[in-house]
Amino acid sequence: MLTTENIDDLLQRNGNVLSADGDKIGSVGQVYADDADGQPTWVTVKTGLFGTSESFVPLQGARLEGGDVVVPYTKDQVKDAPRVDTDGHLEPSEEDRLFGHYGLDGHQNYTETGTRGEADYADTDAATYSGTGTGTADATGTVGRDTSGPTTDDAMTRSEERLNVGTETQAAGRARLRKYVTTENVTKTVPVQREEVRIEREPITETNRGAALSGPDISEEEHEVTLHEERPVIEKETVPVERVRLDKETVTDEVTVDEEVRKERIETDGIDDVRR
Repeated sequence: MLTTENIDDLLQRNGNVLSADGDKIGSVGQVYADDADGQPTWVTVKTGLFGTSESFVPLQGARLEGGDVVVPYTKDQVKDAPRVDTDGHLEPSEEDRLFGHYGLDGHQNYTETGTRGEADYADTDAATYSGTGTGTADATGTVGRDTSGPTTDDAMTRSEERLNVGTETQAAGRARLRKYVTTENVTKTVPVQREEVRIEREPITETNRGAALSGPDISEEEHEVTLHEERPVIEKETVPVERVRLDKETVTDEVTVDEEVRKERIETDGIDDVRR
C-alpha cells in the first residue's frame, strides 16, 4: 500500500501505471486520498487517444517500481472500469461502482490529493451525475454526460488537420562570368608569287642581225638576272567579337508535397444506426 510520503515523489516522476505482468496501462494522472486518514487509495490512469480518458484504479495491493506504479489488475480490466468524473471528489455511488468492478468491499469518501505539478485541493461541493444514457438531461441541461471529463454540452467537436502549403524564396546557387585565354592553331592558305628563269632562243633575222653582229666575232660574256619571290607576312590584331552578360528568368516547376495529416473520427456504440 502506498503512503502519503510516496505521493509527491510519484507525481513528480511523471510515471506510468503498469499491470501485474508489466504491461503499460497508461500514465499517472491524479492520486485520491481517504478523507479520514489522508492515505492514498485511488490513482487515475490516463488512457485513450492522447490520454484524454482517465480510469480509476484502487491502490490496494499496488507497489512502486521506480517512477511507476504496479497494480494487481489487467490492462483490459482498468480500461473497462466505470467512467467517473475526475472532479476532485468521489461520491459514494461512484466508489460503489468502482468497488464492484474491481471486486472490492468498502465504503469511504476519497478526495483528490494532487496532480502532476499542481497543488492539493478538495472539492466537497462537486456535483453528482446520474442517468442511464437514455436521453435524460442532467444538471447542466444536456442530454447524457461526458465520461472523459466535465460535461460541457450535448455534442462533441470533431477536428482535423488541414495541409496548407506555401512557398518561400531561398538561395539555390550562384552564377558568374569569367574569361580566360586559350591558344589555338589557325591554318590559312595564301597565294605567293616568285620569278623563275626561262631561256628564250630566237633565230637571226633581218630584224636582229645588226644587234647580233655588233660585238666581237668570238668573245666570253656573262649575263645576270635577279629573281624575286613573295613570302607570307604574319600580323595579328585584337578586335572585339561579342558582348556577354548574365541575366535571370523565372521558370515554373511543379513539386508534389506528401505529408501526413491527422483527423478525428467519431464512432457510435450501442446505437441502432438504421435510418428511419
